[in-house]
Amino acid sequence: MFKSFDGFTDDFGRITSWPSDRRAQHQMAILNHLTDLFESGRVYSPQEVGVMLRDHADESLEATLLTELLDGEYLTGGEQGYWRADSRPTGANTPTREG
Repeated sequence: MFKSFDGFTDDFGRITSWPSDRRAQHQMAILNHLTDLFESGRVYSPQEVGVMLRDHADESLEATLLTELLDGEYLTGGEQGYWRADSRPTGANTPTREG
């Protein structure tokens, strides 16, 4: 079970601060919440990911949250797109290794 992250949000539920490393359970709660916003098997452009993160968190946290999602293996991908690490993209949305 994960801790709540209510203490890190504003009145609208947007994430306003990143918990310290001493609060790893709160960090995991935030990352799980954000991961649940992404559809399994879908590839998101970097721009779409940025918009999604800004919609649910303070803009100043966008880079931190993306880094944490990638480092924690909640999301995977790169310049061509990102997807949930627990579900590989399929079909026309599958990114290629070619530039």
